[in-house]
Amino acid sequence: QVQLVESGGGMVQAGGSLRLSCAASGHTFTIYTMDWFRQAPGKEREFVASITWSDGSTYYGDSVKGRFTISRDNIENAVYLQMNSLKPEDTAVYYCAAHRTGSSVVNYWGQGTQVTVSS
Repeated sequence: QVQLVESGGGMVQAGGSLRLSCAASGHTFTIYTMDWFRQAPGKEREFVASITWSDGSTYYGDSVKGRFTISRDNIENAVYLQMNSLKPEDTAVYYCAAHRTGSSVVNYWGQGTQVTVSS
């Protein structure tokens, strides 16, 4: 059974940093791309960043480029999202997800972790 479990969310002041973690289990993820999405109240789910498990290629949404960094640990089967220079508009529930590389369909979702940035 595939499980994606996020951790590391919390409350931080604007300009601060947080590091989210996603522990992946129950599958061999080498053919997958791991994603972070977020959803703020009343808004649609938004793509944040992704990393290809096989070669580490990364992609970022325009709103987080230069501030967020996605990384992976192949031994720990974990994906991380380092978030710096946080803004109040970064407040959202952050979700870890996985999709087969080359496909646009997300196959697995985590339960989400809340990030709140105060001004």
